[in-house]
Amino acid sequence: MTHSTKTHRVRLTQVSPSYWRVTFDHPPLNIFGPETIPELEAIVEAIESDRDLKVVVFDSAIDGFFITHYDFLAEPKSFPAGKTGLQPLPDMLARISRAPVASIASIRGRATGVGSELALACDMRFASREKAILSQWELGAGLVPGGGPMARLPRLIGRGRALEVLLSANDIGGDLAELYGYVNRSMPDSELDGFVEALATRIASFDKQAIGEIKHLVNLASLPSDAEMIPEWDAFAASVQRPAAQIRLKKLLDQGFHKPGDVETRLGHYVGALGRS
Repeated sequence: MTHSTKTHRVRLTQVSPSYWRVTFDHPPLNIFGPETIPELEAIVEAIESDRDLKVVVFDSAIDGFFITHYDFLAEPKSFPAGKTGLQPLPDMLARISRAPVASIASIRGRATGVGSELALACDMRFASREKAILSQWELGAGLVPGGGPMARLPRLIGRGRALEVLLSANDIGGDLAELYGYVNRSMPDSELDGFVEALATRIASFDKQAIGEIKHLVNLASLPSDAEMIPEWDAFAASVQRPAAQIRLKKLLDQGFHKPGDVETRLGHYVGALGRS
């Protein structure tokens, strides 16, 4: 029986004891801000500790947006380091990757910055061909990404393609993301939910201990160490304070960044134009 609990921005639905959905529901853009951190932390803690859980799907309730970037307008908040010793966002992403539970990102809409980083932390990623957009947009605003993409992307798609994603700061649609290996598969939007549901239900029928052991062994061959994540977050925090980034962020905000509209819908276009304006 499906059981749902909703915090302010994140909804946890227990489809069954072995299969959960985590739905980001922060209209209008699913911006990831400081208030989201304790909500997601509580869910990650539950994922790690639940004795019956075998598979979790991350998705969105907001049309056009999986998860976008960090909230640059939010009042800064200080959080203690997480269980791994990393800052809260990279800590939670590392723990999702290592949890003895299969994790799936179902991407319909923009997975921009934090959204891309969460998707990369998941074990599998499936995308709507018509609606999914992935990007690490940060360089276009003079920023360094902080949630682990420099450590994760080269392992996933190779060095050259990782640098193309990171240094172009451009939008990548579902089909190109599949070609590059950024997502497992891109499929017609009408088929995405059914496919993910069938896969999650299938995995949930298998033995939990075996799932955890398989994940652990794959992780040994493929996951970056926590030590690789530390300089990324430090570089992000430092880059936000630099004058070049402040100028570019202000230009974006003046054009409509953080608001529903063309800038958020076509962020790759707008950050590409900043240096030429």
